[in-house]
Amino acid sequence: MSDAHIDALLNRLLDLLGPRGLLTEPSDTAPFAEDWRRLYQGRTPAVIRPADTAELAAVVAACAAAGVALVPQGGNTSMVAGATPSDTNTELVLSLARLNRVRAVDAVDQTMTVEAGVTLKAAQIAAAEAGCLLPLSISSEGSAQIGGVLATNAGGNNTVRYGNARDLVLGLEVVLPDGTIWNGLRRLRKDNTGYCLRQLFVGSEGTLGIITAAVLKLAPQPAEIELALCAVPSAEAALELYTRFNRHDPAAIQAFEYMSGAGMAFVLRHIPGASLPFEPAAHYALIELATPRRGANLRASLEEVLEAALEAEIVTDAVIAESEAQRQSLWKLREEHAEAQKREGASVKNDVSVPVSRVPELLARAAVAGQNLIPGMRMVPFGHMGDGNIHLNFEQPEGADPQAFLARDHDIMDMVGEIVRDLDGSFSAEHGVGRLKPYMMPSWRGGAELATMQAIKHALDPLGIMNPGKVLP
Repeated sequence: MSDAHIDALLNRLLDLLGPRGLLTEPSDTAPFAEDWRRLYQGRTPAVIRPADTAELAAVVAACAAAGVALVPQGGNTSMVAGATPSDTNTELVLSLARLNRVRAVDAVDQTMTVEAGVTLKAAQIAAAEAGCLLPLSISSEGSAQIGGVLATNAGGNNTVRYGNARDLVLGLEVVLPDGTIWNGLRRLRKDNTGYCLRQLFVGSEGTLGIITAAVLKLAPQPAEIELALCAVPSAEAALELYTRFNRHDPAAIQAFEYMSGAGMAFVLRHIPGASLPFEPAAHYALIELATPRRGANLRASLEEVLEAALEAEIVTDAVIAESEAQRQSLWKLREEHAEAQKREGASVKNDVSVPVSRVPELLARAAVAGQNLIPGMRMVPFGHMGDGNIHLNFEQPEGADPQAFLARDHDIMDMVGEIVRDLDGSFSAEHGVGRLKPYMMPSWRGGAELATMQAIKHALDPLGIMNPGKVLP
């Protein structure tokens, strides 16, 4: 594609958007061309910043007419480079940041209508101001935007109770690859009128169209929240603790998180202000209970299960948050795992899921296989034991060359993948496929499943201009 061709398109986009809607200086576009993990460094002639859905639709139509590809980008927090352009300097980055309005919150319907560029944290605050709860919660919620959260079907800490992002979506507004606007912003709980198109776009990672707004389900604000951090002797003990809470009162469990001793050590080493309320342990579980019912006495329920677990030596030590500040401090120990691993050195990340009952087996087998593959490599697992999603990450051996270690990322991912496959799991639980993992799709989702995906992609995006190089091989 010639420079003159791109320049003509950019002049057209400048007429549509004005100077505020188009960034072309390399110093301005550079942050949009690199992924959060700094694994991929792309190039782009411009970053497009439409102010509303109509402007975005006009942009997509112009790019379709010119045959120029678009890479939609929200908060650029993808762990699989799902929002990073290639290094060909022919793909335009489409930033949704200016579509940042909360259009409506209905406390009776328990819904909110929000644009794609609103951060998840801002949406949570808007819901709270209306006396409601937007239950989706992820580590990057201060930066991650609703459009990207839905396009990747984000999971997060509260999946065990409320489900993934797709479980919270009632309606969508989407700009299709030809610039057509599909307005499916319905607030209906029941709408059985043909194919459920909204679920086609949720999790599609921007390869079928661009989500511009959504109607999300809300929940009542909790009247009581209790949080406990526990030291446990093994992953099997953590699973047994989850089972005990689930049998005691499954409706009260809002989150059940697992952390390893290695991961916690990195957090304590690298994150300012992080501290443990008891002696370090080999494994940890973080349990949050919540209910909208006043007088439920969750504290007594929490203590009852923990006392029995301590007596059975399933838990070796525990602390219950006594204030909101302490609750946030305990959650910080879990939320800063990704950042701490980044500061420790090079790491290869595996966002995998297996049946909940097989999480301990996954950890045991991966620990052995990892040492056989690269002696001294440090396994740093953490994540959502309550729904079977573990971030099974591996840190470089101490003193090893980071780039040499990262050069073996596919060896490590494939090693983990084979164990996960044998345990009836998935190679991507909540991060998506992005640019990092399309090579895995033929062996994991080949045959009729992958062929159907490719047929849908071709039907909606015959020119292949929607986030090329992502998801599909």
